[in-house]
Amino acid sequence: MASRGLPSLLSRLSLCTSTLSRYIASSPCNYLPRSLGNSWIANRSFAVTSEIQEEPLKAPVEVQHTKLLINGEFVDALSGKTFPTLDPRTEEVIANVAEGDQEDVNRAVKAAREAFDKGPWPRMSSYERSKIIYRYADLLEKYNDELAALETLDSGKTFEQASVVEIPLVTRTFRYFAGWADKIQGLTIPTDGAYHAYTFHEPIGVVGQIVPWNFPLVMYAWKVAPALACGNTIVLKTAEQTPLSSILAGKLALEAGLPPGVLNIISGYGPTAGAAIANHMDIDKVAFTGSTNVGKIIMKAAADSNLKPVTLELGGKSPFIICEDADVDQAVELSHFALFFNQGQCCCAGSRTFVHESIYDEYVEKAKERALKRVVGDPFKIGVEQGPQVDKEQFDRILGYVEAGQQEGARLVTGGARFGSKGYYIKPTIFADVQDEMRICREEIFGPVQAVTKFRTLEEAVTRANNSKYGLAAGVFTQNLDTANTLSRALRAGTVWINCYDIFDAAIPFGGYKMSGLGREKGEYVLKNYTQVKAVVTPLTNPAWL
Repeated sequence: MASRGLPSLLSRLSLCTSTLSRYIASSPCNYLPRSLGNSWIANRSFAVTSEIQEEPLKAPVEVQHTKLLINGEFVDALSGKTFPTLDPRTEEVIANVAEGDQEDVNRAVKAAREAFDKGPWPRMSSYERSKIIYRYADLLEKYNDELAALETLDSGKTFEQASVVEIPLVTRTFRYFAGWADKIQGLTIPTDGAYHAYTFHEPIGVVGQIVPWNFPLVMYAWKVAPALACGNTIVLKTAEQTPLSSILAGKLALEAGLPPGVLNIISGYGPTAGAAIANHMDIDKVAFTGSTNVGKIIMKAAADSNLKPVTLELGGKSPFIICEDADVDQAVELSHFALFFNQGQCCCAGSRTFVHESIYDEYVEKAKERALKRVVGDPFKIGVEQGPQVDKEQFDRILGYVEAGQQEGARLVTGGARFGSKGYYIKPTIFADVQDEMRICREEIFGPVQAVTKFRTLEEAVTRANNSKYGLAAGVFTQNLDTANTLSRALRAGTVWINCYDIFDAAIPFGGYKMSGLGREKGEYVLKNYTQVKAVVTPLTNPAWL
């Protein structure tokens, strides 16, 4: 199961060595390009793929772990039930996974509570905790290929993306928060009287976490790493579409020395296992990433139960504004990446492309050419840029939006149909002349569908970009510093990328305005989600000073 037991697929990427070296070299942390506009995306060689390979490549990993992780042991669900997880390339079953429900969540919460109230994790020194988290990061790095292969097998994302970008980002996130573990501290506070006052930043307790299917391990890392660094214990529910990589990651956590009960992993469905976490009276906090509609349900359940605090990273309909001074070729590449990355299944995808009227026609034509060159196919195949959507539900949902766009009068420039005859593949799709009131411009599609619209002035672009219930992210492409500064302050979004997109450094906070969520992931800001502040005040007798 170790990396050395599997022919490393990274070594098979020699056919695209120059591409990958450009991809990695632009970032000092070796996990994401610093500027996608002038490094990786600007230098890739593209070839049109006319059809999907008839026989999918054999996945270079064996699925060995399909049970629930509770109190340091892998166990079956109490009900004995399992559910299938499917390969989106073939629509066939990969494995049957233990289906946790309310009783299993109860078991996991009991273990997490015992580990928090009586176990060693919150009582060991923060330095000792940091050493265990560092060991965990080392194991994640060692098993990079297996974890990436499970991500690809379960979700359909390309292996290049998973192995070169996402799993290294997971590893980096754990190392980043391992460094924070012994730096979480309170304050000494001067008072108006003879009192000594100070604060503790204490772990919040048992944390419930629910992660999505589009970036299973990245979201796992964003939630688990800071919670562990702060000394909490965890009950985490995987997405039912993509449980496999998190289960293996849980096994590696035990190998790293995480005490039993500190990290519990439940696979199961939202209405049962997810609802049990949100409603549980002995869970002290819930963190959720997913749709806005489900986020509302989570928040209501948290309030109706024990008023547990929540952090929510929810949907988006992010604007990508291409100004009149833009290099059109570069703008096409960056906006293409901003939308089509991860098959368009990205909460912060630049799914509303605003293009200045002076370059609009040129942009649309070149965007069409780029989309037609996008390589769609088996995500394990070297050079493929786009794999299948995660499942049939998402596949049908996306094609439904394509139909809605045509019915409402948007101009279908390219794509708009299934790709091939097997698997959940969709052709890269572009709509032009999109109006703000159209569904494809208002609602989150979560697929490879780009909506392009025209603007005349920056004031118009800002007004229209902000006219959304979402506010997760935004992109700006301009050569003018004043324009960049103006738009970065005017756009109502949690992240604004200037001449780059999808830069997810572990130290940079991420989260949304409006209905895109509450709270922030990553960076120092996320530590507030997993700690409570306690003020301690004692009187002073004859103090030498105040």
